[in-house]
Parts: sequence; structure tokens; C-alpha cells
Amino acid sequence: MNSLAEELNTLLTGTVAGRLLSDLGRRLYFPKGIIAQSGEAKKSAHRANATIGMAYSKGKPLMMSALADSMPGLKPEEIVVYAPTAGIEPVRQAWKKRMVQQNPSLDPAGFSLPVVVPGLTAGISYTADLFLGAGTSIITSDPCWDNYELIFQERRGATVRAVPFFGSRPGLDVAAIEQAMVAQTGAVRIILNFPNNPAGYSPTGAEADALINRIRTIAEGGADVLVLCDDAYFGLFYEADIQRESLFSRLSSLHERVLAVKIDGPTKEDYAWGLRMGFITLGCKGLGPEHYEALVKKLMGAIRSSVSCTNTPAQYLMLKTEEDERTLAEKERYYALLKKRYQVVKQVVAEHGDHPVLQPLPFNSGYFMSFRCIGIKAGALRQELLAKHGIGTIAFGDTYLRVAFASIDEEQIPGIYQTIYDTATLH
Repeated sequence: MNSLAEELNTLLTGTVAGRLLSDLGRRLYFPKGIIAQSGEAKKSAHRANATIGMAYSKGKPLMMSALADSMPGLKPEEIVVYAPTAGIEPVRQAWKKRMVQQNPSLDPAGFSLPVVVPGLTAGISYTADLFLGAGTSIITSDPCWDNYELIFQERRGATVRAVPFFGSRPGLDVAAIEQAMVAQTGAVRIILNFPNNPAGYSPTGAEADALINRIRTIAEGGADVLVLCDDAYFGLFYEADIQRESLFSRLSSLHERVLAVKIDGPTKEDYAWGLRMGFITLGCKGLGPEHYEALVKKLMGAIRSSVSCTNTPAQYLMLKTEEDERTLAEKERYYALLKKRYQVVKQVVAEHGDHPVLQPLPFNSGYFMSFRCIGIKAGALRQELLAKHGIGTIAFGDTYLRVAFASIDEEQIPGIYQTIYDTATLH
């Protein structure tokens, strides 16, 4: 094992993070090679910086006119220059500031500086590199985003344990989640995606309290707990009783045996899907600055060994969006638009009552809602809706059909849903 990796592992010895590291996680480190040396030169090479593979003229990076013309609001240094491996510092600081604003109970000193990654998918994947591998398992919701299985099981060789988060009763089945966690021996790894994809559900305040208490009890019983908070749709809450803060807020200071990882970004929060940038933030009651630094260096090793860094223009565009005086009002307007669509869907579903074929899963947030299909295969229903009616939906296996109301104009919703109900009934 590389000596740099061994140094980081030594720093993490005796912590929940050190115990939860996968074999790959233990091997990861950030090399003192080109990137590290060029970083030193950037600070001290006052005469000439001949370290990095970029072309300059008179202190400015060379750039094609087409790029300059297409991004008139950005400087050449904000377009074509490599970003630092962990992300541009002002971008990381701005996201940390936003996290604290959105989650007032967060202690600014109690978690790592966010690390920039090329999308939330990459954030989940890099976190899996650190903490998942053959011989480990992770609890997911059933249904869940289909990429979890590809990342956790196929890429990392871990076992995915899908648990029905939504039972026969309304809301979150906290007891089922607790039972799944208790069944794990020694270490518990779980991903909590709220608002959930595909169900479109977030826990109420009471459900969040119950879930946090269950995790605390498990940690107090001697188990190490890794909780990944996939907060892709954070903030899109449409009911008053929903837990407004990310579960990361409480998990990051819950117990010395609970390591929380927040994976989020502007993808959905800022309606910037194609920018492909996200953040990884780590928090644990038992960790200090030196531990976070060690974990960030391991994350930097994962980034450096795959994509090297996240693209520069996306980071500066996110920063400009954050600083723009129009942003807040626009986000409020877009939120109101999505909430109205949600309310129309909720009304349409309520009007159909106890349908014999389509049973809606609980939904109160996010982009989606899903039906549990009874007596019909979701895939067959999806194909018929597409072929005969030109309506695109997503089937999750044979059981669940997801409808993204976020992408349907409000006036279309009643007709679209009526067609879905009619097709399911007549199939």
C-alpha cells in the first residue's frame, strides 16, 4: 500500500470513518504529483510557472474565440483553466454557506468543506468507492433509483438490500427500515433519498424524529453506521408537515459511531441539470479537522484517478447563479409552479380513490409520484401508454410506474392521468 494512503489510514484509526473504509477506500490517497506540485507553484512561482499542461500567452490562457463568444459572462480563467481537484475554493465555501442557511441547526464547524464532483451520480459513486466493496452491504428503498444497483452492486461488488420504505399504511415505514438496520452485523450502511426517487416522498417531522432515534439506538448498541443522504431534490417540499432540514443536519452530530455523507448540488435545486456538478460533504460527531482533511484527500484520490477534476465553467456558472439578485425570485416562482402541479396530481389521484389496479405510493415532494401496479405489469403498462397514447412513463420492474409531473404542464395533468388510469383498467 502506498505510504500516503497509510498515513491517511493512520489518521483515521479509531474513528468510525476508518472502520467503515472499503479496501479501495483504504488504498486511496492524493498523490504529491503534478496536481499537488502545480498547486504549490501557483502560490510561489512568481517568475514563471512551468508545471501544468496548459498554454498561456502574457499570463492569460489561450482560448478559442467560439468559446469566448459563447460564454461572454466568464473570463478565460473561468472557462478553460483546470479547476482544483476538490473544486474551486469560493464555490465550495458558497455551497457550505448555503447548506447552513438551509439547515439552521447545522454547526458550521461540525462537517467538512464540501468537495465538488461532476454530478450527484459521481458523488454517490465516489462515496461508494470509499466505503463499499465486496463483503459489504447497503440498505436502499424499494423502489429506488435504478442507478444505485449499478453503482453499489455492479461497480463496487456490494450487496444491495432493498427494503420497502412505504408499506400498506400512509407515510414512511420506519419500523421496516429499523428492522433492516438491526439485521446488519457490526456495521450498517444505508442510503436515504428524500425527496425519494421514484416515490416523491419526504419524511414528516415525526417520521424524521423516529428515524433519527432508531439510528442513534443502533449506534449506542455498538454498530458503526454510515448514512448517505442523497439530497438531489432537496427543498422541493409541498406539505407543511415535512421535515424541512436535511437529515444530515442531525446525523452529522448524532453519535461518534454515525458517519453521515451529504450528496447534493445545483442539478435540481438550481434547475441546472446539464451542468453536471455536485458536492460531497462529510459529518460525524467524533471527527475533527484532521480527520475531514484525510477523508477529503481520499476523495481527491478517487476524483484524480477518474476524471481529474470537475469542469470549470459549471462551477463559476453556479457561483454566478448564487450571487445573482434574480435567482431567489426565480427559484420561488419555479417552486410555486411545481407545487401547483403537485396539487393538481394530488387532487386527480384522490378523485380516483381506491383504484383496483393503480395504488399510489405516498408522495408529498420532489419531481415524481409512483403507482404500485396490481394485477398488471408496470412494463406492459408503460409500453401501451407510449405506443397507443404517446405518453412516456418509467417502469421500475414489474411493480411500479413512475410519473414525473415536474415535466408535465399543469393543464395537461388531468388528461394524462385519466389516460393512465383508463389504460390500466382496460389492459
